[in-house]
Amino acid sequence: MTVHAVPVSRPVPAAASRLTGHSVRGVPIVARRLGHAGDGPRVLVIGAIHGNERAGIAIVRRLQHDAESRRVRLWAIDDLNPDGARANTRGNAHGVDLNRNFAWRWRPRTAPGTTYYAGPGPLSEPESRFARRVILRVRPDITIWFHQSETAVDNSSGSKPIEARFARRVALPLRRLIRYPGSATTWQAHRFPKATAFVVELPPGVLTARATRAYARAVLALARDEDAAT
Repeated sequence: MTVHAVPVSRPVPAAASRLTGHSVRGVPIVARRLGHAGDGPRVLVIGAIHGNERAGIAIVRRLQHDAESRRVRLWAIDDLNPDGARANTRGNAHGVDLNRNFAWRWRPRTAPGTTYYAGPGPLSEPESRFARRVILRVRPDITIWFHQSETAVDNSSGSKPIEARFARRVALPLRRLIRYPGSATTWQAHRFPKATAFVVELPPGVLTARATRAYARAVLALARDEDAAT
């Protein structure tokens, strides 16, 4: 059986090659359209959402310089949390865990100053608002969020065959991770039930060049809709 990602909208106009937002401290955050060719699914990749989980940034930057990225329908944000990356903190400059700040089933959870502080309200942070804007504009069929360090691919509420194909290509186990209120992927699953948004928990530390290349190739394979047989 061949499994294809179900397109959730018409393509973004060709003139839109980038969308730009900013962090709390005013650092630009850019979503780049790397390619818009082919008839495979539209894919969005986010290299990092937590400032102390940055290994995925290298994967996105490799994709940005790979000629194959121009032959598929691919968008990418290398770092959604540049303030946190500079400070080596999970949260942004307000101390907010951006992956608890999305609008689906948001709740306060913990107090300001704690690791998983969800913010004063849903979408209170410019970084999460920008991610929401990008997703609503691009309407990806597949979204990959890189995290660390559980070394697994999430079995989300999206297409299990898509997630299993990615996990197989990068030799990670497919596991159902904990669902947290206000997370990006749970919001996407609610807003776009026909699309697939999932987390890839990378190993701890910095990826080797070989591993970075393998993850980039796995992203491109999904965008080309390769190995779709299950």
